[in-house]
Amino acid sequence: MKWLVGVLLVLLVGIHYRLWISDAGLRELQQLRESVSAQRGENQRLNERNRQLAAEVRDLKQGYIALEERARSDLGMISRNETFYQVVPPEPGAAGAAESPTRTAAR
Repeated sequence: MKWLVGVLLVLLVGIHYRLWISDAGLRELQQLRESVSAQRGENQRLNERNRQLAAEVRDLKQGYIALEERARSDLGMISRNETFYQVVPPEPGAAGAAESPTRTAAR
């Protein structure tokens, strides 16, 4: 009977070792939960991106407004009866030189 209690005690210690201390126990469970949580966040981000892309595809297929906006922003196209103005910022050296007159010494 003593050896049966000893065997059961050894089995109990072995089970608790695997559960609490070994890498295949609660540590792995916690790592898997963190991994699942991170993957769910990534999935939500990708689902939102897919939803936005699907809306953009739907807009491009159904109407000309999105297509015209894309042509204007990406290709620089203009429609009829429009005038294109391009504003170029002045160069830093050119603005200062034009404003200050050159002084000459009078004799």
